[in-house]
Amino acid sequence: MKKIELDIVGLSYSQTQSGAYALVLGEMNGRRRLPIIIGSFEAQAIAIEIEKMTPSRPLTHDLFKSLGQAFNISVKEIIIYNLVDGIFYAKLVCFDGKKTVEIDARTSDAIAVSVRFDCPIYTYEFILSTAGIVIEGNDFVYLENINETSEEKTPATPAGSFNSVSDDELKTRLQQALAEEAYEKAAKIRDELNKRKAS
Repeated sequence: MKKIELDIVGLSYSQTQSGAYALVLGEMNGRRRLPIIIGSFEAQAIAIEIEKMTPSRPLTHDLFKSLGQAFNISVKEIIIYNLVDGIFYAKLVCFDGKKTVEIDARTSDAIAVSVRFDCPIYTYEFILSTAGIVIEGNDFVYLENINETSEEKTPATPAGSFNSVSDDELKTRLQQALAEEAYEKAAKIRDELNKRKAS
């Protein structure tokens, strides 16, 4: 079967499942999108790597990468190979320099690993034709609609309240959010700092 390459085009808070996130994969050079509902931990793991944040401690997927590198194992590609009763199935294609091994994984974990190994994500036509949606434009933006969750250790900061906060205070809040592993909040603060630099 011919493989179709996908790219991550969006990650947002799920409007249908509480505490879940919608990861949107897009067909390379195409208009089809493949939305996948994933858990908050995996969403954070994907987001912090995409946004090049450094957590205070290694996450599970960072540990997986470090372990692989220590033993000269690389992940060559991720394949979302099946869809059964609304559940996607994926595998990691790993290589140690001598042999290739396929390892079964949850799709969310496989994608969190793929962004760390910078390897391509593939699927097959029957999955895209079954679960894909066609859009006219790219309506998704990284972290566009991610909200703070009740599990965060610091209170949420309303978007408008950044106006009265100095750059130094924002930098302090950013470091605090990273230390507390409140990555969605850190992303919003970082975006505000970047916006101020650009203006």
